[in-house]
Amino acid sequence: MLHRKIFAISLLAAVSFTACKESRKTTENTKTSIDSASADNSWYKNANIYEVNLRQYTKEGTMKAFAKELPRLKDMGVEILWFMPITPIGIEGRKQSDKELGSYYAVRNYTAVNEEFGTMDDWKDLVKQAHEMGFKVITDWVANHSAPDNHWINERPQFYEKDSAGNFTWTADWTDTRLLDYSNKELRDSMTAAMKFWLTETGIDGFRCDVAAEVPADFWKDCIASLRALRPSLFMLAEGDQAFLIKAGFDATYAWPAAANLQKLYAGKMTLARFDSSINAGIDTFPPHAAKMFFTTNHDENSWNGTEFEKYGNAYKTFAVFTQTIANSIPLIYSGQEMPNKKRLKFFVHDPIEWTGTYAMAPFYKTLLTMRKSNPALSTDASYRRLPSTDQASVFAYVREKDGRKAVVVLNMSARAKTFKVTDAIINGEPLNIFLGTKEKISDSHEFSVEPWGYIVYDYQ
Repeated sequence: MLHRKIFAISLLAAVSFTACKESRKTTENTKTSIDSASADNSWYKNANIYEVNLRQYTKEGTMKAFAKELPRLKDMGVEILWFMPITPIGIEGRKQSDKELGSYYAVRNYTAVNEEFGTMDDWKDLVKQAHEMGFKVITDWVANHSAPDNHWINERPQFYEKDSAGNFTWTADWTDTRLLDYSNKELRDSMTAAMKFWLTETGIDGFRCDVAAEVPADFWKDCIASLRALRPSLFMLAEGDQAFLIKAGFDATYAWPAAANLQKLYAGKMTLARFDSSINAGIDTFPPHAAKMFFTTNHDENSWNGTEFEKYGNAYKTFAVFTQTIANSIPLIYSGQEMPNKKRLKFFVHDPIEWTGTYAMAPFYKTLLTMRKSNPALSTDASYRRLPSTDQASVFAYVREKDGRKAVVVLNMSARAKTFKVTDAIINGEPLNIFLGTKEKISDSHEFSVEPWGYIVYDYQ
């Protein structure tokens, strides 16, 4: 959920209180697999994320139907599958009417599967199949609030915030939710237990936590430490862009400022110098180990703010290259971008992606994902430095380096063709131009000619 905008996107945190007992009981059954997990969670540093919108992915809108797409996504190079919430959706107060399917983020029960998508066994089978193919699996988690008809409302009313008149409260236009009260320790324990349920029962690899910054940092710190005691390799992604989330234990946050600034840059409302400053400020604000999820679209952006084509026009590929190669990035690909999908997907109803049977953008993404996997210079913790050019107002060139490897990216961030030089000897050599598939001899005296919103990526092998 994009918590900075007042949209009818609701989030639910509906966890069964009995999950505490269920989780403790089932932990013993899966203890061997949990304990055998690697203690090193740095596996994500060269990884990528693919967001799965199950409701809209297929005509069936089910887990079984989506599972058929796994081989194709594997071939493209996808590594982390992020599933939007798979938990049941509240009925009371559904957006936009009783006939609608409601918001994914209005969770009715934390320890069950949305009947719309299939069964718990279907989910376990999907996770097992994904793991066997080498994917990691994370799911959306909503800890800030729950649906009005969550069973906690009646069973544990003390879990919820109330106004001076004793009424349950909600945020802005999220009328299909009720805010949870984290001053209640029993709530904290129950929320953590429910998250453990998904780790121990279904073997997922982590969570993307919705409106994470609205939940107290001390809860996240205790919760994540408890989860990592079960799964040392746990991956935690926060929907938020605040540095305190990293200190609380998250591995990655959102790169919202970069996404907004790309749109400003394309619209001519931001200079490249200011854009460069914002990138450096974002790097300096966070600790060196922190990662950020960069994107050109996601479920919120597509549904509410427009497709990548509406926002970025013919710069959509250039900006995608940026998200895949910039410092600290774990890049995101959203459902349908590999086709590409050019329509806004409705949020509260079944509005399937209109797959054409061809995946014109898949080779583009595969090229980038392959390089990210093979070249440590694109790791989240690789060094970053902008390179000087003879056209600093339009050319955004930079070098990434790690473990004796480097990558150079040259972007024409303007609507005009440009001829220029990158005046830094670090580019000297005969690197692979990954999109042409050929090696080029270049130097700091080399004259580049790049089309409007053009891009070049060099892999120094």
